[in-house]
Amino acid sequence: MIDGMQHNLQIIPIPAFKDNYIWLIHNGQQAVIVDPGDAIPVFETLQRLNLTLDTILVTHHHHDHIDGVTPLLKAYPNTTIYAPKLEQYTFDHTPVVELNTIHLNLLNLNFTVMSLPGHTLGHVAYYAENANGENLLFCGDTLFGAGCGRLFEGTPAQMYASLQKLAALPPTTKVYCTHEYTLHNINFALTLEPNNLALIDRQKKTQKLRDSDLASLPSTIALELTSNPFLRCDSAEIQSAVHLKNAHLLDVFTAVRDLRNRY
Repeated sequence: MIDGMQHNLQIIPIPAFKDNYIWLIHNGQQAVIVDPGDAIPVFETLQRLNLTLDTILVTHHHHDHIDGVTPLLKAYPNTTIYAPKLEQYTFDHTPVVELNTIHLNLLNLNFTVMSLPGHTLGHVAYYAENANGENLLFCGDTLFGAGCGRLFEGTPAQMYASLQKLAALPPTTKVYCTHEYTLHNINFALTLEPNNLALIDRQKKTQKLRDSDLASLPSTIALELTSNPFLRCDSAEIQSAVHLKNAHLLDVFTAVRDLRNRY
């Protein structure tokens, strides 16, 4: 799946491992890579498209998001790397925190850094609004298609707050997360909200994409608001499913996350 953005700017998912996506943003010459957990498929794609690597964006420190960085640096030593300030990395990088702005002049893109603790304590996302009015979110393992990341370091309260921050972005924002979990997440969501027509429709469309070996991503914030149980803790059907009707939304979120861990 390729999305045209402005002029000839494109975004392509590079599959890696079992279900990772490494996102490639390029203008036909220069490339930005997001979360390169594996260098080999990135090398192959850069060479096939005759691209030069300019920038790497890292959302968090897990190996399936960073293990390709050092090999890529050896091949492209002039690459600039941005990574969360609150985490430790062995490679040279520019540390970023909430509201830092990253100017990618070659691609005419400006990213704002968002702090999203939960999956890890230092997790960040990169958010851009381009000249055509399109909004782009590279959110790592915080928000997934119809799901959210596991809490390896943070608390339910931190993850809930991070997801609420993302939910407040413009509804048309395209969501580029880093795992192909969407169909499994939808199937789980249907156990909580079986009468959600948007969720039922999404299951059909996602199944069709996956049957054709196409990515289910990017999503949009609007789609997540209608079909992602972690953004729908105010749903009466979900609250009934977890036996927490009219409870605090954080308690509902915590219960849904616990159920998803065991699904």
